[in-house]
Amino acid sequence: MNTFGHLLRVTTFGESHGPAIGCVIDGCPPGLAIAPEEFAHDLARRATGTSRHTSQRHEADEVEILSGVYEGLTTGAPIAVLIRNTDARSKDYSRIAEQFRPGHADYTYWQKYGLRDPRGGGRSSARETTMRVAAGVIAKKWLIHRHGVQVRGHVAQIGEVVPHSHNWSAVETNPFFWPDAAQVPELEAYMDALRKSGDSVGARLVAVADGVPPGWGEPIYGKLDAELAAAMMSINAVKGVEIGAGFASVAQKGSEHRDQMSPGGFQSNHAGGVLGGISSGQQVVVSVAFKPTSSLRLPVDGVDIHGEVAQIITTGRHDPCVGLRATPICEAMLALVLMDQALRHRAQCGDVGEVSPKIPPHIPPNPTM
Repeated sequence: MNTFGHLLRVTTFGESHGPAIGCVIDGCPPGLAIAPEEFAHDLARRATGTSRHTSQRHEADEVEILSGVYEGLTTGAPIAVLIRNTDARSKDYSRIAEQFRPGHADYTYWQKYGLRDPRGGGRSSARETTMRVAAGVIAKKWLIHRHGVQVRGHVAQIGEVVPHSHNWSAVETNPFFWPDAAQVPELEAYMDALRKSGDSVGARLVAVADGVPPGWGEPIYGKLDAELAAAMMSINAVKGVEIGAGFASVAQKGSEHRDQMSPGGFQSNHAGGVLGGISSGQQVVVSVAFKPTSSLRLPVDGVDIHGEVAQIITTGRHDPCVGLRATPICEAMLALVLMDQALRHRAQCGDVGEVSPKIPPHIPPNPTM
């Protein structure tokens, strides 16, 4: 499927080395001011070639709004957004057209469709996530204007390196989206050595939403946390998703994990802002694990489309850590799920309004560590 969402539905299309990529956002309410230049910031945050630590592909990522916006306002009609590919080098992939790169979708696409587009990974390329980020720009703006919900994220681990401290103001000042500015030189050296070795490494991302009101989400089959997990798992290279304490809750006692409530607020947020599939009014916290990319110049024995042994060497421009560009992608998926859930809540329960008592959220000193 190339479409996700219920009342807010997003369809993406295009391949890594095709003429263009695009998306259609259906269900956005009318009256939201949006202009092409508003997409530039988040697209630049996701883009390759912005530092020596990412792929050196340089795409213009200029947005064309084809429909759904009139005189700067959304009309309620489907919003079609197009970005033309300007820096594809398909010749880099000529050798692997008849080979299966281990750890990639080459083999599974071949088995499913009987053919595949080897140019940059085709549809399985992370290039597709550009359009998720574009759609997320609209969702983030609607959430902040309509409900005061702020969505943001940061990198919380690169390989074995973890932050020593957390400061949101540091995140946007370095190419790693890293919350501890003092560690940036360490990360620079770490990534330089990794790139020189020809290998790659994974990363953990954290996306959070502040100001989410209680009540969003469905009790059984449309649980907020379940849809967040599905949305994050749909991102290329993601191998794990946690909500709140996640797998750490296995080692916790129930007396520790339960988020005690008082009239003054929640005492903790191990649940990650979701109880019974419905938002609690606390900070929604999602942690996402990205695998190390398998696009390596280091040779490895593999198999070609004829079933013969072949030496696989991936040429072209690739990220030594795909997670370095994933912060705006995770933010976008969090925002799109929240906007969809907000619209669904309004459709069924818009007349309910606020119910007393409303417990204030617990805001720990380092909420996303």
